[in-house]
Amino acid sequence: MTVSNPVAHLPSAIQVRNVDFYYGSKQTLFDINLDIPRNQATAFIGPSGCGKSTLLRCFNRMNDRVDGAAVRKGSIKIEGEDIHSPALDVVQLRRRVGMVFQKSNPFPRSIYENITYGLQIHGEKRKDYLDHVVEESLRGAALWDEVKDRLDQSAYGLSGGQQQRLCIARAIAVKPQVLLMDEPCSALDPIATARVEDLFHQLKEKYTLVIVTHNMQQAMRTADYTALFYLGKLVEYDETMHLFENPKEKLTDDYVRGRFG
Repeated sequence: MTVSNPVAHLPSAIQVRNVDFYYGSKQTLFDINLDIPRNQATAFIGPSGCGKSTLLRCFNRMNDRVDGAAVRKGSIKIEGEDIHSPALDVVQLRRRVGMVFQKSNPFPRSIYENITYGLQIHGEKRKDYLDHVVEESLRGAALWDEVKDRLDQSAYGLSGGQQQRLCIARAIAVKPQVLLMDEPCSALDPIATARVEDLFHQLKEKYTLVIVTHNMQQAMRTADYTALFYLGKLVEYDETMHLFENPKEKLTDDYVRGRFG
């Protein structure tokens, strides 16, 4: 199946070419070709097990941590750099490509230490700079006004929605180019979800966002472009409103209208 490229006219942050991915002997992604545009929000949708989270985790090589998991064909480039090049530093890749998970996972440390952790392990010790980054990152995650008077308190004292925004602040503190979001709102209540979704619109001014979601309304509210996956294949990729309102493929039409999945 040849899928049209709706972002050919835009600068790409991520280029995926002919990617086949395996967990051991089981192939889970089949000949994926996809360009993800810079400073836009792109959503991956599709039923459980369709490969959308697997592809997301390819972008910062999180799948490397699973025995036998590998891209066996094709290439992935981020800002023009092949992420499987032997010369690539994977630690630096994960600094450039931040990730926010389904369940918020703050460290058992203070709010301040959560934000500065990534910088400190890279050797940053300047207190004035760390203070600046903490405020800048918390403002970027729309959390500063809520926590500025308790930065020395445990991150575990925050609500679920605040913890998720703290994890976003922690991810942007190291100044990534790309932010990956794997079902970032699935554990949140509707009010917290709305706060995080509002944040997406601000974040894409500085970062490229890739969001995996089962919530099609969330994709419609937050994504500029949406890709539908099914059984490890890319079915359709288009501007979000086009994909939902005028899909080209019957499979897409069936999925967005709730006929399966």
